[in-house]
Amino acid sequence: MKQRTILREVSISGKGLHTGQQVTLVFKPAPVDHGVVFVRTDLYGKPELKPEVSKVTELVRCTTISSGHAKVHTIEHVLSALNGMKIDNVRVEIDAAEPPILDGSAKFFVNLLQEAEPIEQDKERIYFQLKEPVSVTEGNRSIIALPYDGLKITCTSADDRGIHTQHLSIDIDPETYIAQIAPARTFTIYEDIEELLKLGKIQGGSLDSAIVIKGDKIISKEPLRFKDEFVRHKILDILGDISLLGMPLKAHIIAVRPGHALNAELTKRIYKQLEEEKAGKSDSKSHSKAFMLTSETKLDIRRILDILPHRYPFLLIDRVISMNKEDELVALKNITFNEPYFQGHFPGNPVMPGVLQIEAMAQAGGLLLLSKGCTAENKLVFFMSCDKVKFRRAVVPGDQLEIHVKLNKTKETQGQLIGLASAECKVEGNVVSSADLMFTVMDPKDE
Repeated sequence: MKQRTILREVSISGKGLHTGQQVTLVFKPAPVDHGVVFVRTDLYGKPELKPEVSKVTELVRCTTISSGHAKVHTIEHVLSALNGMKIDNVRVEIDAAEPPILDGSAKFFVNLLQEAEPIEQDKERIYFQLKEPVSVTEGNRSIIALPYDGLKITCTSADDRGIHTQHLSIDIDPETYIAQIAPARTFTIYEDIEELLKLGKIQGGSLDSAIVIKGDKIISKEPLRFKDEFVRHKILDILGDISLLGMPLKAHIIAVRPGHALNAELTKRIYKQLEEEKAGKSDSKSHSKAFMLTSETKLDIRRILDILPHRYPFLLIDRVISMNKEDELVALKNITFNEPYFQGHFPGNPVMPGVLQIEAMAQAGGLLLLSKGCTAENKLVFFMSCDKVKFRRAVVPGDQLEIHVKLNKTKETQGQLIGLASAECKVEGNVVSSADLMFTVMDPKDE
């Protein structure tokens, strides 16, 4: 695909969300390799700011970049529109510190860019294709980027009460973005408004520019544009924040309760991988953390990705919640309707395949075996056999699989460590499947 800019200059005016200032934004064409550049036309010398993750200075309810004395706030919707429409080179001139919030979505920016007429340029678009998984976890929030030939986002949005939980998985291209993501408006919890005002935020906010959630009620000037408008706006923000990488990305991003700080941290880590690849260091880090410490009793998704070789869609453990000295491990796998196997197993009646429950037990057992002093790097656990397999009830979307594994015996045979374990999966305390398993620890290069 060729790089793209716009054919003609276009402008739009409105009020900034957080500052409340009146502002005019102008999109102008730019040459190849120019990138996206913000220009503060209201400041002396008209300083230019490139939206790069190294320039991010604030992430409280918006994304802010700074360079010297110049700042630009709340740039995520503008960047999202440019990223979603695959426009690489453009000057964004604004005569205040913040683009207009308009209706709280990216729809008006998309309409403006369509009016400006995107055009191809004489140079190929260069993508950064993720080679290794990257993840960030903060409490009950997480965001992971996996290698993928394209740009796909799978997102779960939820509030602390779990009333407005929404899921969406979508491949991003200009047509999909324009129709399915750009119209989704920003939203806030009613109880947060007073605190945000005390922080000097949302001075220009109103029901014209946001949806307000009060308990189980939705307060807005117009009905919801999508039943799952909240998660669509979260995806809109992710697209804006990952454009701080400075070049288009190919990856599958999986996010649970994301926000600007989490998105920016993920972008920083992807940028680090990009820099390492430029320096020719990416291959040296492969599996460099594939070992466990005997002191570890819990594992988040980052450590699981460090240790296990499995990747989407075959990583079947989200978290290890306990490992004890009695050689027992408990892990969790959240079953959502977005699991790829539900497309065919079975349409209209989604059921988790029993063989994948066994695989989840095997992955948990492998982690338990590695925790028993197998601290050598680059070791992998291979699943050898299963016996006494029983399935007691169906596992369906919405279930949380609690995987219990007990290591019954370990032995060495011809220099190989072999482990025997019993395992069972539970949902809400009830056993849904069980099996006896056998594993071995080997170097992946061994036959």
